[in-house]
Amino acid sequence: MDIAVRVETWPLVHPFRITGWTYEAIEVVVVTLSDGDYRGRGEAAGVDYLGDTPANVAATIASMQDAFRSGMDRQRLQSLLPPGGARNALDCALWDIDAARSGRPVWQEAGVRAPKPRLTTWTIGAEPPAVVGERAKEYAGARAIKLKLIGDGQDAARVRAARAARPDVWLGVDGNQGFSRATLEQIMPALVEARVELIEQPLPLDRDADLDGFASPIPLAADESAQGLASIATLSGAFSVVNIKLDKCGGLTEALAMVEAVRARGMQVMVGNMLGTSLAMAPAFIVGQLCDIVDLDGPLLLSRDRSPSVEYRDGMVWCSEDIWGGASRTAHVHENG
Repeated sequence: MDIAVRVETWPLVHPFRITGWTYEAIEVVVVTLSDGDYRGRGEAAGVDYLGDTPANVAATIASMQDAFRSGMDRQRLQSLLPPGGARNALDCALWDIDAARSGRPVWQEAGVRAPKPRLTTWTIGAEPPAVVGERAKEYAGARAIKLKLIGDGQDAARVRAARAARPDVWLGVDGNQGFSRATLEQIMPALVEARVELIEQPLPLDRDADLDGFASPIPLAADESAQGLASIATLSGAFSVVNIKLDKCGGLTEALAMVEAVRARGMQVMVGNMLGTSLAMAPAFIVGQLCDIVDLDGPLLLSRDRSPSVEYRDGMVWCSEDIWGGASRTAHVHENG
């Protein structure tokens, strides 16, 4: 197989703020595999807080050209590359080309039941409280909303503003490592009052031990603390949910294994994204069929998306096989986007 790789820039509708970062556009890496008869694609954004940047991801993928020309499959790829964006893009492209070769869509190859639309969260960045309220109203089609919190003293007001604007929705928050145990305890009454139903990664990933013995009245989800399959066994007992992201764990292959490992620990499973186009959401949508919570709203934050694209309707997300993972594509299919 030959590899083609490129870095793309996709502007956002609004600047997107989380702990330590503000994004006005995202860069993603797109890889296309071709064997002359069939092609497969994958997209990755990398894991920026670990230095896994699009430039590094693209360089790693380009370095794999000889290995792919000599023959490659998903299992061999797991041993050649560590978790991260490069393996994610290549792994998803391998799933895609294998589906085309076999005439079986990815969901069948993965042993997943026929996909159905899933309820997804719609994310609001760490804006001033008044803006959070406005965005919550603008998300009229949302049935689940997630807020980014940053520990700057305005988080309780952000949560109150969102709940006042949308008393009807499921509401979650994401700390993105911006809290300490003390500040988490301080804000907890406001979160309970606002009927928040999930708190993602409140503490830095190297401070998980601070959560030991903490009886949170709201479920805690491990995100940055759950990078891949190997991290599941070492998670703090305070977590009851694990957020799986393909960029973190290195693709659909490991994500499916993580679902089994998380379930074996009696925990709930969530699928998320590092922002991206519909091409990145589609393989994660397969994982989402097995999850309790789905957070696949990346394209909603973009000023434009690929075509064909993910559909968002009545708070649900739907990824057709035409986007990725279908069974009837050749190496010469045209891509718009």
